Amino acid sequence: MKHQVAAGKLKIVYKKQMSNCTKCSNELTGKYCSNCGHAIEIPRIDGHYVVHEIEHVLHFEKGILLTIKELLIRPGQTVKEFIAKDRSKLVKPIIFIIITSLAYTLINHSFHIETEYISFNGEENSVISSIFDWIQNHYGYANIIIGVFIAFWLKLFFKKYEYNFFEILILLCFIIGIEMLIFSVFSLLEGLTKISLLKISGILGISYCCWAIGQFFDKRKAASYFKGLASYILGLITFSFTALLLGLLIGLFFKH
Repeated sequence: MKHQVAAGKLKIVYKKQMSNCTKCSNELTGKYCSNCGHAIEIPRIDGHYVVHEIEHVLHFEKGILLTIKELLIRPGQTVKEFIAKDRSKLVKPIIFIIITSLAYTLINHSFHIETEYISFNGEENSVISSIFDWIQNHYGYANIIIGVFIAFWLKLFFKKYEYNFFEILILLCFIIGIEMLIFSVFSLLEGLTKISLLKISGILGISYCCWAIGQFFDKRKAASYFKGLASYILGLITFSFTALLLGLLIGLFFKH
């Protein structure tokens, strides 16, 4: 409010106070900045906010259940559509493999079930033991690394196909994520029933991966499924060998 004197009379002039965007300093006239879209009022962090953030990370509002369903029923076509057409329906592949691997790890640790699909007893080399302990306690990140090794072999075996290395890696993030869910379900059942189900989950998990890989490249050819199996096994072997070699080299380096 300003006071102005004009022709001997006192006039009161009201001036609307305008605020500016805290992000770009543009003058604000509504609930959102017309320049950058930033909200004027930031909601307070409360229980609703936390639940919403968890839902956003897990992509519940757009369908983590849909992602699982589609990958179980038609993995090849689903991943092809994600790569070439629509990436909004499915949970992002990196988040998917990390969340599913975390679920497996939590269930496994809760019931104290030794069902790790990669295990190593290397008391003679503490560095190697530490590397494999890290793998067994960080399956989310370890599975992505394993996927890199499997992707290398898939790219080699399916070199005539147009998919690049990173597209194949996205495929593996999705299907290894489902594999971890299979392990999770059987780990939970084993924890509740005390019946050893490791072999069954291992067979189902590997079978699913090989089937999904074959579906992705060429579901009509039996060779696609055998190449998928070979790539999976060779990927695990080369990953394990690399981890062993890395442990040996680090151990030798610190000895000197």
